[in-house]
Amino acid sequence: MRLEKFIHLLGERGFDGALISPGTNLYYLTGLRLHEVGERLAILAVSAEGDYRFLAPSLYENVVNNFPATFWHDGENPYAKLREILEELGISKGRILIEDTMRADWLIGIMKLGKFTFQPLSSLIKELRMIKDKEEVKMMEHASRIADKVFEEILTWDLIGMKERELALKIELLIRELSDGIAFEPIVASGENAANPHHEPGERKIRKGDIIILDYGARWKGYCSDITRTIGLGELDERLVKIYEVVKDAQESAFKAVREGIKAKDVDSRAREVISKAGYGEYFIHRTGHGLGLDVHEEPYIGPDGEVILKNGMTFTIEPGIYVPGLGGVRIEDDIVVDEGKGRRLTKAERELIIL
Repeated sequence: MRLEKFIHLLGERGFDGALISPGTNLYYLTGLRLHEVGERLAILAVSAEGDYRFLAPSLYENVVNNFPATFWHDGENPYAKLREILEELGISKGRILIEDTMRADWLIGIMKLGKFTFQPLSSLIKELRMIKDKEEVKMMEHASRIADKVFEEILTWDLIGMKERELALKIELLIRELSDGIAFEPIVASGENAANPHHEPGERKIRKGDIIILDYGARWKGYCSDITRTIGLGELDERLVKIYEVVKDAQESAFKAVREGIKAKDVDSRAREVISKAGYGEYFIHRTGHGLGLDVHEEPYIGPDGEVILKNGMTFTIEPGIYVPGLGGVRIEDDIVVDEGKGRRLTKAERELIIL
């Protein structure tokens, strides 16, 4: 059904076809998930006329079942086989959508097969993927419950003296026990490191007086959760306590602004307004949120330039933050779905400041 909708859009928008390599778009359209194809060419060729064929390495013959496919063996030229497929489908020239994340060497090989004009696949498929159906939302709800459960477990751990990277590994292992895997490498940023939004966990040992940003997510049936909570250990600097309350108010203000029919940038502006009025505008250095689904970052983006009109079924994060160099930072992030015209939180872990 999804592939049929995609093919309809291809023709409607004047494209001649699409070339899709393994990844979340291929999984979304077909349910096919190939693990670690590496350098071996694997391409789904789709014609606007409704025909399609998957070219894959012979290693995956047992994976690609009940789907039109051609397989190639090591020692064969896969581009020669792809040329034949493209000729059969009638898409050896014209306007072609191509997977955004396709390997450069594959793209160079494909460019030799015809006179194509390429455009990123995301420019079209985002229209389908931005709106989640009920089953997709259920998967994301489950992934979000796992994220909440992980936070509850973290609060029971003895964090004093633990290295950031050790805590990140413990979080990752717990997520893997409870889910299909991590959505991304967990972020643990303690003390002054919390002033870096995407800090890479390192050797710093967690100690009393630290503020700690914990940012992680789980996957369930392909769908992601993404949560951030900020906690304290022992007595915190009063400036950080104040910053926490500002961020919490900004997140709540942005959440309350979510409704069907407004632009994504209107949600961003609500968070930014609260932080700016409190005098921390220069320390809010990223957008308020990003779309969430099969990818941990996808449309719609909740930023100052977010022109997307929110609709029921859209899922995204709301995660304002304040980061003060030399002091630390605070970020609070929840996963949101637009449901029955307004926002609904999928992640529900405690948002009040917790000091252990």
